Amino acid sequence: SCIYMEDFSKQKIVYPNMTKFMPFFLDIDGYMVNQKCFIITGNNIGFLSAFFNSSLFKFCFKDNFPELFGDTRELSKIFFDKIPVIEINTQMDSKFRDLVLEIQKLKQCNKSTKHIEIQIDEMIFDLYGLSINERKTIGFIELQ
Repeated sequence: SCIYMEDFSKQKIVYPNMTKFMPFFLDIDGYMVNQKCFIITGNNIGFLSAFFNSSLFKFCFKDNFPELFGDTRELSKIFFDKIPVIEINTQMDSKFRDLVLEIQKLKQCNKSTKHIEIQIDEMIFDLYGLSINERKTIGFIELQ
């Protein structure tokens, strides 16, 4: 028996427990995952998936996750608990959700998503009130 079995049918963020690339996938179809992945459910997961895939998150928090062999990182829950995330409203979450789903759709077709990723970064930079210099320092960090 699994007390959180119903969470798998909810919209959720899926991510691996060890990775080089820090990918976070917004699952709206209720996929099941194995023991090599974690899930996040709850409110504002559209924004959270955008935030976790953003240049700001990669720039500020990559080093918060322990490095393993082969330049991989361990993305365990205990390391996420220390990361401050701002609260947003449902309308803003919906905007992020739509953009994240568009990126996922385009990636399945091997199409470029950089323009949308940059748009998301700019939205997140605005929410966090980053200065022009801070934005330049962070830049655009692309997943390989």
